[in-house]
Amino acid sequence: MADEISKDAAAQQRIVSHMQKDHHDSIVRYLEHYSKVSAWTAQSGVLTAVDLNGMTLKASGKTYRIAFDPPLKSYSEARERVVAMDNECLKGLGRSDITIDEFIWPTGRYGVEFTIILGIFTAYSQRWWFAPGGIVERSLGAGLAKFSYRIQPWLFGGLLVVHAAELAYFVPARLRKHSINPRTGMFWLWCVAQAVAGVGCLKRFDALVETKRVAKGKQQHRGALFFTSTQCVLHALFGT
Repeated sequence: MADEISKDAAAQQRIVSHMQKDHHDSIVRYLEHYSKVSAWTAQSGVLTAVDLNGMTLKASGKTYRIAFDPPLKSYSEARERVVAMDNECLKGLGRSDITIDEFIWPTGRYGVEFTIILGIFTAYSQRWWFAPGGIVERSLGAGLAKFSYRIQPWLFGGLLVVHAAELAYFVPARLRKHSINPRTGMFWLWCVAQAVAGVGCLKRFDALVETKRVAKGKQQHRGALFFTSTQCVLHALFGT
């Protein structure tokens, strides 16, 4: 009996440690989906305990209980169950199975685009720079200064409207969809990059998602091959 209790306690600790270390994004989704906690609050979530009947989690000082339905028969079922529950969360929250957990700085072509657009934003942010006798007229000539003075409100205002609309689309369609939480610095890095670069940032983000999707597919394929090979070996050795 004592050995059984000791084994169960060890199994519980392994599950809690593994989930905290490698699957915090799943913990956040459990809180959002099952406990109806906001994304901001759920980001602080921690798994504090697990037993055959469910999980105990804490977020922002409050305790939440999420039941296993039906209860586990043994802790060997835990991995399959928490994966199934996470898949249910993904479906319920409208999230992708690809979680983005990094920010990619703009380099190469994307870096050039980012620099050019940021330069335009900066250059046309102040109309008085293009006024008669201003710095642009003195440095680059009256023709450019006069033309830029005339178009500055329309160009700068238009850029703000377009990029704001793109950002309003990007946040739910990409950041939330791929479980990037607004409580993280990474969320705001992507927002700033999108606000500046617009479509270029969207393409960079989609390329990252595709890279992770391909890597996940390869990992699943290797796992399937390993399982098949193991089954073949067992059949050859034992006829089972």
